[in-house]
Amino acid sequence: MSLSSRSAVAIHALTLLARRAESSLAPLPSAEAAESLASNPVLVRRILGSLRDAGLVTSVEGRGGGWSLARDAREITLYDAFAAVESGPILARHPHPPSTDCEVGRHMRALLETEFEAAEQALRERLGRTTIAHLLHRVHTVERELSTAPPTDAH
Repeated sequence: MSLSSRSAVAIHALTLLARRAESSLAPLPSAEAAESLASNPVLVRRILGSLRDAGLVTSVEGRGGGWSLARDAREITLYDAFAAVESGPILARHPHPPSTDCEVGRHMRALLETEFEAAEQALRERLGRTTIAHLLHRVHTVERELSTAPPTDAH
């Protein structure tokens, strides 16, 4: 399976939960998370369930229940979120073996495997350097900049 939107949804949800944690708010209901994500609540619950299975979030059932971070946002990397919701290689491989009668075909799988594995390792390393706390800090920075930006001329 190749990279899907599940990673983006998981990272968004974790950042929402980090924001909620820093404000000491109650757990985040799935419906509120789905609203922020402009997504289907069932999909959001599935992704949050995968994050729970990975030990990144916890959930409380019933009235006043919802989702919370299981660890400090400084301890959760984007790679943690990715690994919780994605499976298999990131880059799609040949769906079936190429022709061994072809000079290019007989070597392509091995050549692409080397390149794709190096690219996937670079992605894992990059996502592993950024935490949910980093993203939340960047959200706050952008929000501050927007609130202090001079009004634009409407003409």
